[in-house]
Amino acid sequence: MGYETDFLGGELPMPVPLPLDAAQPDAEPDTVLLDYVHFSVRLDQRRRLARVTGVNLDGAQLVERERSGDRWRLDPRVPADWQAGPAVYADNPLDRGHLVRRRDPVWGDPAVAARAESDTFHYPNAAPQAAGFNQSKELWLGLEDHVLAFGANERLRLSVFTAPVLVADDPPYRGIRLPRRFFKVVAWLRGERLAAAGFVLDQSALVASLVERGAGALPELGGFRTFQAPIAEIAEFARLAMPQLVAADRMPRAVAASGWRKLSGPEELLL
Repeated sequence: MGYETDFLGGELPMPVPLPLDAAQPDAEPDTVLLDYVHFSVRLDQRRRLARVTGVNLDGAQLVERERSGDRWRLDPRVPADWQAGPAVYADNPLDRGHLVRRRDPVWGDPAVAARAESDTFHYPNAAPQAAGFNQSKELWLGLEDHVLAFGANERLRLSVFTAPVLVADDPPYRGIRLPRRFFKVVAWLRGERLAAAGFVLDQSALVASLVERGAGALPELGGFRTFQAPIAEIAEFARLAMPQLVAADRMPRAVAASGWRKLSGPEELLL
């Protein structure tokens, strides 16, 4: 019951990982696909984090469920040392940041919706996010809430792809490397045509502070920056093939040509 490629009517596969090292284009990415209810995670076994996640969101069938406490757990289908588990997040200002957010796959039959919510608490669906960006309405959570409301209010079906951006010089920390950027690409139908929008959150300053000052470093919200960015550029720096999403990008060429569009609130999104 993982990500469905035909959820929007036509065939829209999840982005395909390319070798992280562009200098070795023939190297095969070392990943495994994990299917959950209404979403899938493509896990990088070496980096122990997702290369990409894909979720199907049905705005007309969303189910509201009260959050009853985090229940994070390892996925028993893959070895524990392939996953960034609880030790990464202990006694520091890092959050277990949902990639597929808790509410997005929670739709349909109540029993199925409950399973979908529970599935989002597997560690392959988490990535280290500096405390604050995962919690602030003005930052990433505000963007995610806007995307969910967009689907619910318009009763749209959406396919959403989210992941940390994994690069070779990410700083080492407790057996992993801390990602400094995250991306999100949202796809939907406008009439009968595919439309998409891409976003990037940069937590570079906060990661540097944590690594330099130690586990007790407290992040400041000013260290976060959120952008709407051309999907073609996201595909390039995230090392993912997603030609249909690139072609469907709603960002006007004139805006894209002037650089990434820094966002201060969800009302500034171009959808």
